[in-house]
Amino acid sequence: MTAEEETWFDADAGPLARPYTVTGGRTRTDAVGLDLLTLVVAVTTILEAAMLPQEYARVVRLCQQPLSVAEVAAYLELPLPVVKVLLADLIAQNHVIFRSATPMAAAPDERILQAVLDGIRRL
Repeated sequence: MTAEEETWFDADAGPLARPYTVTGGRTRTDAVGLDLLTLVVAVTTILEAAMLPQEYARVVRLCQQPLSVAEVAAYLELPLPVVKVLLADLIAQNHVIFRSATPMAAAPDERILQAVLDGIRRL
C-alpha cells in the first residue's frame, strides 16, 4: 500500500482531533451555570494568554470584548458543551469573568413595557 492509498482524507478536511479531546473528554461542568446568553469577557491579556494551552488561549484572545457563550462557540467553531467546559475552566482560573443573563422572572412586566411604549408613541 502506498502512502497515497493510505490517506483517507483530503487537505481541506481540517484537524482530525475530535473537539472533546480538547477538554479531556469532559462534556459537562456544574461549577458555573453558563447558558447561551451568558456574557463572558477575558481579564487576561492576549500576551498573558500566550502561556495558556492553545484552545484556552484562543478563547482568551476572542473574549477581549464581551461575547455571549453562543458567540464564542460560533467563532471557535466548536460544539457548545466543549466551549462551556473551556470557559468554566478559564473562569475557575480567573482568566475570564462572566455575567448571567437576566432571569425571566426579573424582567419587567409586559404591562409596564406597553405603557412605556404607549407613552413614547404619544411624544
